[in-house]
Amino acid sequence: MVRALGVPESDYAINFSIARGLDYYTGTVYETKLDDYPQIGSICSGGRYENLASHYTNSRLPGVGISIGATRLFWQLREAGLISTAESSVAVLVAQLDETDLAYYVGLASELRLAGIATEVQLEPRKLGRQFQYADKAGIRFVVMLGSDERAKGVVAVKDLRRGEQFEVPRAELAKTLRVELEQAAAMRGC
Repeated sequence: MVRALGVPESDYAINFSIARGLDYYTGTVYETKLDDYPQIGSICSGGRYENLASHYTNSRLPGVGISIGATRLFWQLREAGLISTAESSVAVLVAQLDETDLAYYVGLASELRLAGIATEVQLEPRKLGRQFQYADKAGIRFVVMLGSDERAKGVVAVKDLRRGEQFEVPRAELAKTLRVELEQAAAMRGC
């Protein structure tokens, strides 16, 4: 059927060893790759399913679908040097130091957003080093940390990933301090 659709044989390969989602795929499955960059692996996958919709409705609605792992694809394309990374529009990542304190982190992020600073919150517990790695890869300049020690002292720890420096700032002055840092960086780019 693929040949009948006019797809050149050089653009597809039949591989009976591919298995995907055995709990809902009921027919042909497929994966796509970039011919010139096989090291990236599959960039788009999917297949035929007869009963998937019945998990969400009483109707039997057979279908065919695909998904693209956009985040995975982005990082793979970046690693292969196929795209460059523009600076992130997010300036601050609020790190999660203790999952029981998530409400503090979300509140801090809300304050920064209200001050006009694009801010992201680490919602799932991860080691701090992994949070720094994520922020660095995502182009986020500042990671702010508000642990029990910082709360007791009335400060917030700030890691500037561009300069590789960490400093503390009074909690009440965090937004103002970050805005000054960001404005200085913007001014330096404009020179």
